[in-house]
Amino acid sequence: MHTMKFTKMHGAGNDYVYVDCFSQPAPENAPELARQISHRHFGVGGDGLILIRPSESGDARMQMFNADGSESEMCGNGVRCVAKFVHDHGIAKRDALKIETGAGVLDLKLHLGEDGLVDQVTVDMGIPELVGPKVPTTIPSTRDDGRVVTAPVEFGGQTLEVTCVSMGNPHCVIFVEQASDDLVLGLGPKIETDPRFPNRINVEFVEILSPTEVRQRTWERGSGETWACGTGASAVCVAGVLAGRTERKILNHLLGGDLTLQWLAENDHVMMTGPATEVFSGEWPVR
Repeated sequence: MHTMKFTKMHGAGNDYVYVDCFSQPAPENAPELARQISHRHFGVGGDGLILIRPSESGDARMQMFNADGSESEMCGNGVRCVAKFVHDHGIAKRDALKIETGAGVLDLKLHLGEDGLVDQVTVDMGIPELVGPKVPTTIPSTRDDGRVVTAPVEFGGQTLEVTCVSMGNPHCVIFVEQASDDLVLGLGPKIETDPRFPNRINVEFVEILSPTEVRQRTWERGSGETWACGTGASAVCVAGVLAGRTERKILNHLLGGDLTLQWLAENDHVMMTGPATEVFSGEWPVR
């Protein structure tokens, strides 16, 4: 038996176990490892597993697996932590990095603290995909351009207005008076697996505090409720503009912390700024 080094990190409480595949071989069965290592009682505990791998097209490649072992294209909080790891552990000591993800190569700007380590990261989350079938969803579009914006849809006997956005992974944004447990924990899993979302879906329940401030709870595809979701927060920023509920720049309060989002009018890119925190490192027995 040998051991695999890992590092536990989180972005606004959205926590993953990170494995540096520059300095050691990538694990052989990553989906099974993700299931074991993510377990809150029998493992390290996390929303999933993220491998930091060499990349042909960037400074590093992020490969991520949810807690249930399913692979995901992208995680906004995760990619900030990847950038922090790449900088702080000397893989690439620059204040601007390119990280390859399943949703393309992303540009990240690093903000250093007084200790010279990364404190906050701004991620160019790219251009949202808003055409229904490309999100993907089979819910009929409510706009001439094929977008699904505030579409009334029934889930579990309740009719909710949904706005569908892909940020490289699929999101269903629902503006509500109160993001209650009944909605998030009760309806969230039903919406995630609803057949109208062929690839399943991440669900955001959002309270509007003002045109520039929201509160979000997330039911994440394959992981359940998470403390933060960066792609979800980005989707919320876009959905708020489309639905006429928020301005282009918002402060988003998530369970684990705050993210600042801006949907740029000039190029349609969503910019996300938020924290990246290293918690501890250890070794995992590989049998």
